[in-house]
Order: sequence, then structure tokens, then C-alpha cells
Amino acid sequence: MTSENYIRLCMEQAQKAKGNTAPNPMVGAVLVHEGRIIGEGYHHFYGADHAEVNCLKNVAEVDKPLIPESTMYVNLEPCAHYGITPPCALRLVAEKVKKVVIANTDPFEQVSGKGISILREAGTTVETGILADEGLWVNRRFFCFHSLQRPYIILKWAQTKDRFIAPADKIRFQITGAESQALVHKWRTEEGAIMVGTTTALNDNPQLTARLHTGKQPLRIVLDRNLQIPHTHHLFDDTAATWIINEQMEALEGNVHLVQMTFDDTLLPQLLHRLYEHRILSIIIEGGAVLLNNFISQGLWDEARVFTSNATLNNGIAAPRLPHEFDEFYKEVGEDGLQLYVNKSSAYQYVPGPSAEL
Repeated sequence: MTSENYIRLCMEQAQKAKGNTAPNPMVGAVLVHEGRIIGEGYHHFYGADHAEVNCLKNVAEVDKPLIPESTMYVNLEPCAHYGITPPCALRLVAEKVKKVVIANTDPFEQVSGKGISILREAGTTVETGILADEGLWVNRRFFCFHSLQRPYIILKWAQTKDRFIAPADKIRFQITGAESQALVHKWRTEEGAIMVGTTTALNDNPQLTARLHTGKQPLRIVLDRNLQIPHTHHLFDDTAATWIINEQMEALEGNVHLVQMTFDDTLLPQLLHRLYEHRILSIIIEGGAVLLNNFISQGLWDEARVFTSNATLNNGIAAPRLPHEFDEFYKEVGEDGLQLYVNKSSAYQYVPGPSAEL
């Protein structure tokens, strides 16, 4: 196997923990001795042992003497700082690992090349940049957060074949099938926050939870400038942490945080900064059309996931339209089509293809 093959194994390991490691990245590690994998591991959840440590723990007792003559492959630079866990770079030095092959340098300022320096200064051979674009895609939320100081932004909507996202009378209308609905709930467990606008919250009374998939619940966010949403709506049911962005007051009521902001042209940047301060790595915007179009018009999006069904409405609320600066791929989900668009103005332009993990 080549270095690229081993790094892809690391990425596969890493993504087993999708949605559970934030605000840390997803990392997998593979230890190889003369073409034989003797250890594998990944970072399971925030606060737990890192991938390199788990990989070393999983080496069989009979193979432990081989560690100093082995190569560790890892999709992100080993950490160099003391956080909840000690530095992985120092652990690799202590284990006398012969060589370390890395996809990406860590953008976090307390690491950012320091892990590589620790290894090299100890005499460990280090090779970097293997499948760097693929590694950037795997940890695009983490890279965006540290490079741009804001969450990674995913737009999501479902549209009919004739490009409407809701009937003209705004009555709730299910556009997509069961497979697409289940996939959306899976996505919710993988992102830090989920957001809708006032009209969607009032008319649809959404729960904004991952009821159809096992996993953590995202932070629910809704815009409600004048606090119009009735407290009988699902957003006040305490099943998940919720932010009500409003212009009237700042208060905490159980699991609901009333977050006061100025509703002007700076509203979305204000919100993204507040989320950055709370270490929210990603947000998925689920509607409605006005909110989605505001993100698009301000260039505040990294990818868009658009379902298209075979249903038609003939009239209704038009689906958002993206500018023509994107790369894309298409896949089928049940009877629906799913289009992924990646913003070419974003730093994360690698498009993985239909068979890859989003």
C-alpha cells in the first residue's frame, strides 16, 4: 500500500466520530511496520484520548517492540500543547516512532507546525502534505473555524421539480421522501448549530432536532426580532439548547437563551462572531427563503445541499438561487436528487464525489 492509501484509512477512521469531536478536529491514525498495519485508532469524542494515543494502545503486546521501527500515518499534525490531554507529539517521541506521515498541518495557533517541529527536533522523520486537499475537506469545519474565525456554513433546502420550496400560502408541505428526511436528521447530529428564520418558525413550528438519527442535538437558532414566536412552539420545549435572536432583551429561560442583537446589515456577522466565541464549528441553515438568500447575498456560505423531488407546485415561494461560482456533484437519495455545491470563494474547494462522506 502507498502513503496515500494509509492516509485514506486514517480519514476513514477519523470520520467514525463525525459530530462528536468538536471543537476538536476529526483525526485517525494508522501504525505500519514493513507494510503491515500493527495499530489503528481515532479520536472518539471531545476530551477523550487522541487518535495517536488510541492507535498505540491498540498495538498488540507482541508487536509493541516494533513501534520504534514503524511509521505512523495521521491525517492531522500531532498536537503540541497541554489541553485536556498531553501533547501527542511528545508521546510519539517517547515511543521512538521512526517516521510520521501527515496530511495537514494543524491551523490551531497552539499547534500550527509546533508538533512537526517537536518530532523533527527529536530525530523523527516527518513527511507532510499527503492528500492535503482531501484532509482539508474532512476537517473543513475545523479549518474554517480557526482560519476565518467563524463557523463553517452549510445551506440546505428542498425544492420541487419546478423550483419552489413552499406553497404560496406557506402551509407546511413535505417535498422530499423518507430517505432524504432521515439523511437530514443525520446531518443535524454532525453540525454544531441549526438555524431558521422567523416565518419558518411561526408557520412550520419546527422541532429542529435529530429525531430520526441517534446522536447529539445541535444548538437551535431562530431569528425572532420582536419575540413573536409563541412559547407553546417546539423551540421552547427544552429538548435542546436554543438561541432566540431578538432585538428586545438578553435573558436565559431554562434551556432557551434570548440573545439580543441589532437587526441591521451586520446581523449575520454578529451572529457568526457570537457562535465563534462559543466554539461552534459549524451551522446548517435550513430556511426559509429570505434567510437563505441573505446568507447567499452576503457571500456567507461554504457549501449548499439541495434536494430536488419529483413533486410540483406550479406556484409558490421560489427556491434560492446561488451565484455561478461553485463546484458541484449529484447523487440520488431515494426518489430525490441531492446536489452539493461548494463555494469557489471558500477556502474549501475540494469536491469529494457522490460516494464520499459529506
